[in-house]
This record gives sequence, C-alpha cells and structure tokens, in this order.
Amino acid sequence: MTGGSLAARQAELVAALVAGGPLPPGFAPAPVEAARRALLRKRAGDVARHWPLLAAGLGADWPATFAGWAAGRPTNGSLRDGWDLARELRGRGALPPLGAEELASREATTRYDGRTPPRARRLPALTRAGGAVVLQLAGRVRLLRPARR
Repeated sequence: MTGGSLAARQAELVAALVAGGPLPPGFAPAPVEAARRALLRKRAGDVARHWPLLAAGLGADWPATFAGWAAGRPTNGSLRDGWDLARELRGRGALPPLGAEELASREATTRYDGRTPPRARRLPALTRAGGAVVLQLAGRVRLLRPARR
C-alpha cells in the first residue's frame, strides 16, 4: 500500500465518521457507526459548553436535535456549529426561548455571516431572535425583551 492510498483511505474514514460520507471498503460497519455516534455525542457536548442556554432550552431533546442536524456536516468548531444550529432552528420556528435570548445576545456582540469566523462588533447593535430583543451599546449587553415563553 502506498502512502497516497493510505492517506486517501484515512480521508474516506474521517469523512464517514464526521461528515456523513460513505463507509470505505474494508471497514466493518458496526464499529464505524459506534465511533460516529460517540463523536457526535462528544461534539454535542462541546457545542453545549459554548451554547449552554440553547442546550438547556432544548433539554432532553438536545442530543437528538444536535445529532440530527450535525450528522452529515463537518464541524466548523463548537461556537460556529451552535450558531448555525440556532439560526436553523430559528428559521424553522423551533428555537426555544432560552436559545433565542442567547442567539440575540451573540448577534448583538459579534458579527457572523455563516462562512467566516465571528468578529466582535464595534458599533452599537440591536438584535432580535424568537421575540427576544437585545441591545449592545458601549460593550454592554442588555436584554430589552425576553423571548416569548
């Protein structure tokens, strides 16, 4: 086996584990599936540490909600994964109130376009998510109106 083919097989395995890629030939499906599920659980825990209110708002549904969203996506890092999930849930009308307040607070303090890394805002910002209204002025964040409960 040459180095190039080993690298290609490793890339196929990584894609199967973390990005929803097909199972490469020569690998047993059960152990790869078990490893994939374990990596999704670990990833959900990492995202929950960056987005604790989103995870708490979803409660017992957090692991399944995150796994369903993340199963076919490679990670962009825990902060961005949580942000992208929160925005998708907002778009579907499924963002819990705590998650809406957390998303509005993040978007008041930080710019994130979904493609490039988040950057701190320098100018005042007023943001809304799920009924929550947040104002960022002079580096201070104020929840003006909580999300609908």
